[in-house]
Amino acid sequence: MYRGRLERDLSLWVGKGLLGEDTAGALLAEYDSRPASFSLGRVLVALAAVLLAAAILLVVASNWEAIPRLVRVGAILLLIWAVHIGAALMLARGAAVAASGLLVIGAVSFGGAISLVGQMYHLSGDEQTVMYLWFAIATISAILFRSGAVVVVAGFLSWASFAVYLQNNDTHWIALDPWMAPVMAAIVIALVRYTGAERARHLAYLLLVGWLAWLYTLYEESAVALAFVVGGMAALVLTALPVPRIAFLVRSAGAAPAFYSFLVAAIGFLLLHIKIEDEWRQLAVLGVVTLAASVLAIALHGRDNGAVRYLAYATFAAEMLYLASVTVGSILGTSGLFLFSGLGVALVAWIVIRLERRFSAGAQERRA
Repeated sequence: MYRGRLERDLSLWVGKGLLGEDTAGALLAEYDSRPASFSLGRVLVALAAVLLAAAILLVVASNWEAIPRLVRVGAILLLIWAVHIGAALMLARGAAVAASGLLVIGAVSFGGAISLVGQMYHLSGDEQTVMYLWFAIATISAILFRSGAVVVVAGFLSWASFAVYLQNNDTHWIALDPWMAPVMAAIVIALVRYTGAERARHLAYLLLVGWLAWLYTLYEESAVALAFVVGGMAALVLTALPVPRIAFLVRSAGAAPAFYSFLVAAIGFLLLHIKIEDEWRQLAVLGVVTLAASVLAIALHGRDNGAVRYLAYATFAAEMLYLASVTVGSILGTSGLFLFSGLGVALVAWIVIRLERRFSAGAQERRA
């Protein structure tokens, strides 16, 4: 999709005399020489690795009653060593895709080995400890092999660990274990920066968002929702500051930090709307603040960050429609609701068009 758009843009620039035909051809050739972001072969290798890993776990779950204990332990350890040695050999030969598949099998096999030993020797411990150990081993493997595939496994293990905690503790806060979710998320983000597995960072950010949502369910108080709004907007503004170190970290992380910061703020606004839906004056003030926050998000990141821009557009439009439905709609009835909703959408469209023109004009001035 992107290549087709790039080819059309290059042809347009050549036609307008902005770019030489030889330069356009060289740019397209350079893009074609890059490793493809999507490859059916990579997808099939990843699926094969997941299926083989699942087969290993199922075999372990069967407990191999007919096989002596030492043979079982030796077999699983041999498998772990074999796949990691094989992955090292594949990396040495430049077969990164095959190496990634083997490393995924190895990371999952560690979990199977832990479960197998626990089954056979009735070792004390619980599922939560197993998940922590499994995540730690996957982290070490990702560091040693600098494997993005194993980082993805570690990301899913962080989710699984949090899910196990919620299930075993009936979603209550017990001791210090709940802090492990954000700690694991931070580790995954560090692994993403170390290995370059950019897409895996979303697993960490989504885990943090889910953890915050769980915190709200523990208290269900307006103060918590307000903390989401204040913290999210503060983080959003922080990502826009021209501080060299912060700006570098934000640019290297792409759209994620600003987007998820505003997403947390938007969740906070939603929760506040639910809490004070019967308080008309407070609701009006909250609506104005929500609209202002959306405009601020667009002003700070709208030009360069499409994810934040569209989320802010959606938040602004939803707020306009909501205010129309609970205020004007209750007074004038259904026809009035549709009338003022239409006017609200038209206002949103006008604001969006003005902002888009401003962004375009600003980009042209910088190029000049």
